[in-house]
Amino acid sequence: MIQVDIPATVRTVFGKGESRRLRMDQKTPAVVYSKGEDVVALQVDEGTLYKNLLHIHGRNAVVTLDIDGDAKGKRHVLVQEIQKDPVVERVLHVDFLEIELDKPIDFVVPLRLTGVARGVDLGGLLRVSRSEINLRGCPMDVPDEIVTDITELDREDKGISCGDLEIPANIEMLDDPATVCVSVI
Repeated sequence: MIQVDIPATVRTVFGKGESRRLRMDQKTPAVVYSKGEDVVALQVDEGTLYKNLLHIHGRNAVVTLDIDGDAKGKRHVLVQEIQKDPVVERVLHVDFLEIELDKPIDFVVPLRLTGVARGVDLGGLLRVSRSEINLRGCPMDVPDEIVTDITELDREDKGISCGDLEIPANIEMLDDPATVCVSVI
């Protein structure tokens, strides 16, 4: 799992006008939602936030917010939602969801296929039925992607199913093991 550290400050001003002023000062408003606790309003440096969000875009990543002015100080979060300006490539607002690193969470992990299937070399077509796998585990134990080699896949094979994928021992597969991910037709 990717880890990113982002410095932030507790935000004390609210409203549309104040948010615009923050953005003019190169700050992005954000909030942290936490189960059973009050929402924490933040402001984050626009350049730092944008650079880090580009790095983790489309991937599962644990963000450690180092919050100046917060009683907890550091919070481990996942990016829940990013609001962007549709005209200008600018982040308007980010919602974070606080997590505990020692409690299992559900993740959608991409499946990366390597190699060229033998059946494709013989004239078959590669049929990818699943490009993502659903896993449950502690955030730091979940892999960025599941890599599987398809070079031995032939047309006579049943294909590679979810049960055939190699996942870490402390991670639980949520998909049906019989579900075919890739095959040659």
